[in-house]
Amino acid sequence: MDLHLQGQKVAIFGAGNGIGRAIAAGFLAEGCQVHGFDRASGPDLPEGLTMTLGDVTSLEAVRGFAEKLESVDHVVFSVGIGSGKFGFPFWNLEPSDWARVLEVNLIGAVNVAHSLAPKLITRGNGSMLFLVSVAGQIGSQTDPPYSASKAGLINFTQCAAKDLAPYGVRVNALAPGMVKTDLNQSIWAAGQAKLPESQRQTFDEWAAEKIKKVSHLGRWQMPEEYASMAVFLASDHAKNITGQTLNIDGGQVMHA
Repeated sequence: MDLHLQGQKVAIFGAGNGIGRAIAAGFLAEGCQVHGFDRASGPDLPEGLTMTLGDVTSLEAVRGFAEKLESVDHVVFSVGIGSGKFGFPFWNLEPSDWARVLEVNLIGAVNVAHSLAPKLITRGNGSMLFLVSVAGQIGSQTDPPYSASKAGLINFTQCAAKDLAPYGVRVNALAPGMVKTDLNQSIWAAGQAKLPESQRQTFDEWAAEKIKKVSHLGRWQMPEEYASMAVFLASDHAKNITGQTLNIDGGQVMHA
């Protein structure tokens, strides 16, 4: 399928690692010009990706990045952190554990939207995509600050979609389930720290048990799957899709 994205300009926040890096590679494979923004760059970045280092919680840094872009056709926000603690029950955490998670996952996305929406409006077309989580749809107890921040971002996606629709700009959210990323590794580590040593599991043991429990298809989701959906949602094949949260989760969340 020809997605007709050749030469289009894409800004990806969180392009240095994980799902964001896979999405950057996906757009590059379609012949796009891809500009990444991240706190740090991991190894083996896709060839052709230009990177700017910065923090999405800094409106000044995000606006500075946006101002350097002559134009942009698509914006992707693939950023997310957890509290680093196991949140079940929620009082295992302190209220102070919430602020940084909300600042990065939700306010960071708002900073991006404010900074890049004017360029999309000027273009009169294009798209914005936020990476959320199935945790934001089911009230996951694993990390309440993370779940709440992603639930807020799903709601903001709908608000932004309504505001930008008159300008021909589409806004959607993409929700991962069980993905092999550093974030899942941190969730495993936080949970194991709460257990007696005799009950602790290796990451592979923990992941296999959890996937069997939550995913009807019973397998990991891979970063490349989100890349495929991201480039599709940016294309004219998805010209009537906006305000939606699409789950790639092995059937973890099913809305009747």
